[in-house]
Amino acid sequence: MFKHRDYTLRYRANNEVEIILPNSQMIVNKPLIDKTTFTIMVWNIFKQKRADCIQILEHYADKTKLILLQEAQTTPQLLNFITRQNKIADHVPAYCFNNIYAGVMTITDTLPISIYSFREKEPLIRVPKSALITIYPIYNSTQQLLVANIHAVNFSIGVKSYRQQMHMLLNRIKEHNGPVILAGDFNAWSQQRLNLLYHLVSTIDLKPVNFSNDIRKTFMGRPLDFVFYRGLQLDTAKIISTSASDHNPLLVKFRLDLQG
Repeated sequence: MFKHRDYTLRYRANNEVEIILPNSQMIVNKPLIDKTTFTIMVWNIFKQKRADCIQILEHYADKTKLILLQEAQTTPQLLNFITRQNKIADHVPAYCFNNIYAGVMTITDTLPISIYSFREKEPLIRVPKSALITIYPIYNSTQQLLVANIHAVNFSIGVKSYRQQMHMLLNRIKEHNGPVILAGDFNAWSQQRLNLLYHLVSTIDLKPVNFSNDIRKTFMGRPLDFVFYRGLQLDTAKIISTSASDHNPLLVKFRLDLQG
């Protein structure tokens, strides 16, 4: 399976896992965004190593339109959550160990109309990090919502691999004519990485979400988790304090700002 670099795994309630290959045809009968406002959760779930992480997901399952996870592992507990909540989960495995896949996962109620997966090997430890773009219809609009979920490369000397991973993602995002959300664990722990990240997202007109009570996970004094957006209005943004992961979940509410 891992010979197909660009595949995605899809999990649905009470269904077997599907392998989604590039250019797969998708029939979507239901828009993801059907109201003026919607909420997303962004969370590095720390491979579900800590107690109560599934309870956090259960609590916010019906309060969010999108749950963007990093370090999501296909454990029975997470797959059972997807089934109980009747969700759809698109997963880009970075690696597999003991038949458990790990990588970014985007969880919603609705199928995307397009999907793109990305993998970039860590230059030192050679274990990949993954990213996922999903595109969804918006009710009563000709525009579509692009959602990018990323776990950025971490262990590197310099920023060559970091820049390469970001370029792969942003080159696809800049082609999109419609609202965009780019979020995840960017591992921007050095000033060089942070400067590069802000420069690259600014070239495609993405704005950062700021948090008044900023309790994001930090390393070397810098936050790791971010949400960037364009073509939307920011309504509210908060961070959930929890011990269920080594990262705190970000909860962001957006308002549609559509012209068509």
